[in-house]
Amino acid sequence: MTATLTDFHYGAVTPVISYLMACLGSALGLRCTVRSMRRGAQQSRRIGWLSLGAVALGCGIWTMHFVAMIGFSVNGAVVHYDTRLTLLSLAVAIAVVAIGVFLVGYRGARPAVLGTAGLITGLGVAAMHYIGMAAMDAGGTIRYDTVTVALSVLIAVVAATAALWAAVSVRGLWASLGASLVMGVAVTGMHYTGMAAVSVHLEHAGTSSQSSVGLMSFLLAMLAGPVAVLVLAAVIVMFDPEMVLGNDEQFRAVRPATGGFTPGQSPSPVSHRYEGP
Repeated sequence: MTATLTDFHYGAVTPVISYLMACLGSALGLRCTVRSMRRGAQQSRRIGWLSLGAVALGCGIWTMHFVAMIGFSVNGAVVHYDTRLTLLSLAVAIAVVAIGVFLVGYRGARPAVLGTAGLITGLGVAAMHYIGMAAMDAGGTIRYDTVTVALSVLIAVVAATAALWAAVSVRGLWASLGASLVMGVAVTGMHYTGMAAVSVHLEHAGTSSQSSVGLMSFLLAMLAGPVAVLVLAAVIVMFDPEMVLGNDEQFRAVRPATGGFTPGQSPSPVSHRYEGP
């Protein structure tokens, strides 16, 4: 029999929190990328900021997914997760976001670079989602609607491309926050589109209609590490010594050997000013 599914077992709590986590990861990723572009920044610091941005954005996307999964319920079954596949989905999220961030961070937002980085990152984010779903044991056979899956992958690629473009193009604090809100909608929309493709066929239906205490404990334990990383990244961004002291506030304006402009470069001699945390 086909089970009745819901993504909103706890009402609006899980979608709202998952959206906020996606926005937080996006905002931190944007601000870290902006920090990497400051004039005079050492190579090691630039790599550090890009790495922190990739980890924050990857953790934000992954946390969004699993917060949303807390609200996923299969009527007649208790859901369980495989720990190794769950952790693999986290590693994939961080790795593919890092590829995209470093590509645009060093090569700029030229169409070919942005398209390649967005495609790799978007496919990776979609892979993270479906690896996370593969880790789920719903007590039956999980099936997917092909068209809806394809739509979710398309949304992931578009969202990733927009996020990477914003990372090297959006400058001001408020502009970054606005971009992160839009990116949060796109990333969360990708998740719920993917979940709309799911159907579960049970051989023997039980009486359970909600997540077990063991499942909640597992998901909260899995979320603890990424959430801690996001909090730490937020503290680093907010209390960056160079920002607090008001030093090194101008963006880089270095022309690469391949021609064109690096991220943060203006075609005019006047550098952009750094605008807040």
